[in-house]
Amino acid sequence: MGGFFGVVSKNDAIEDVFFGTDYHSHLGTRRAGIAAYDQELGMQRKIHSIQNSPFRTKFEHIFEEAKGNAAIGCISDYDPQPLLVRSRNGSYAICFVGAINNAEELINRYLSDNSGQFLSMNGGGINNTELVAALINQKESFVEGIRFAQEQIDGSASILILTEKGKIIAARDKLGRLPMLIGKREDGFCVSFESFAYQKLEFEDFKELGPAEIVKISADDCKVLSEPQKEMRICSFLWSYYGYPTSSYEGVNVEVMRMKNGEILAENDKKNGVAQEIDSVAGVPDSGVPHAIGYANNSKSPYARPFIKYTPTWSRSFTPNKQTERAKVAKMKQVPVPELIKDKKLLFVDDSIVRGTQLKETVDFLYNNGAKEVHIRSACPPIMFSCKYLNFSRTNSDLDLIARKTILELEGEEGAKHINEYIDASTERGKRLRDTIAKKMNFTSLEFQSLDGIIKAIGLEPCKLCTYCWNGKE
Repeated sequence: MGGFFGVVSKNDAIEDVFFGTDYHSHLGTRRAGIAAYDQELGMQRKIHSIQNSPFRTKFEHIFEEAKGNAAIGCISDYDPQPLLVRSRNGSYAICFVGAINNAEELINRYLSDNSGQFLSMNGGGINNTELVAALINQKESFVEGIRFAQEQIDGSASILILTEKGKIIAARDKLGRLPMLIGKREDGFCVSFESFAYQKLEFEDFKELGPAEIVKISADDCKVLSEPQKEMRICSFLWSYYGYPTSSYEGVNVEVMRMKNGEILAENDKKNGVAQEIDSVAGVPDSGVPHAIGYANNSKSPYARPFIKYTPTWSRSFTPNKQTERAKVAKMKQVPVPELIKDKKLLFVDDSIVRGTQLKETVDFLYNNGAKEVHIRSACPPIMFSCKYLNFSRTNSDLDLIARKTILELEGEEGAKHINEYIDASTERGKRLRDTIAKKMNFTSLEFQSLDGIIKAIGLEPCKLCTYCWNGKE
């Protein structure tokens, strides 16, 4: 995944971009960078690895190392960025968030048509941000180039460009799968993935870009360079999992949606008469907490924390590169509260169940500490397809996903023809999927939020939401 933040100001922009980018640290764990433009110094750029240290510790000296009235910052799980580029449209810094599924095809076509070159990284791959820049540079203007790049890319591309004139060109991806918001303050404008990031810096909401909309921001105004298109497919998983609780997208707050989502889950359990004598409800991981609070409020079962995560040393369980190391860290972090576990009937709401490995270890941990029952609820439908539009739930194969793996075990390749039935808990296939996973994972019961339920919790028209990871519909 990844996040971005940019500012053009009448004053120095470095401090705002430092804090604004830092507020996107939940969206990436590998690379981070800041580029700035100053009339005297020109373009400046710093990139650091953040795999073993948080963003702020790696960039704490940025105030002495860079200055400028315009700057952009990027957090990334993949390629180093922003990149500095010199082209027919001038020199600029660029960062992008999204996914390029047809990168090899685009690279080969570019090399064939332009006799150009790309810098090769370890393993022979190239930086996808450089590929985006190469596509943009084939056209006579940034607007034409961005449109061309987004049309050529199979996937998605939200783009920030810092020009040598100290302006920022911001382009939301063509179907608006990710948010892009503009904030306004007395001394300038900003662009951000997360709305709370600029609100904390005293910018006010100015506008949310529409799908494929391109704007140019300066310290004085925000000018539309390309109008938005009507069709939108914003990622539904934003609200369920990776969006920050205090942010809003398309006018819908993440925390509020998650609580509504939990209420709907509890209502469904009431109707079905299951898990009605629960001692306490809890959320796993942290993003599951508001879903669990909503469930507890509706079910009248108390919310509690049967175990506490020890985070001073390992703040994020997925920091280690190896799965075995991640699992060990996750286990070491869980500190039980015996009085809330022993002989208790517990219900946990998880934001999603992807592979299920860590969740099973958590359930085993609860039983080892004396739990009587452990019921699991997923705040979203079964994940059937790895995301091909963004880089947050990508796997080597759909069969890495526990739902798809279980379907294959149940009826082989034939099962892939009946995905819609497996999503639906009211069908025989749907019931079998849930019962099989529950038995395999040692859950007392398992249920997933329905597709209709999560759409209801978000509150937007279904045609505006991307639900590909659940039902494969583009």
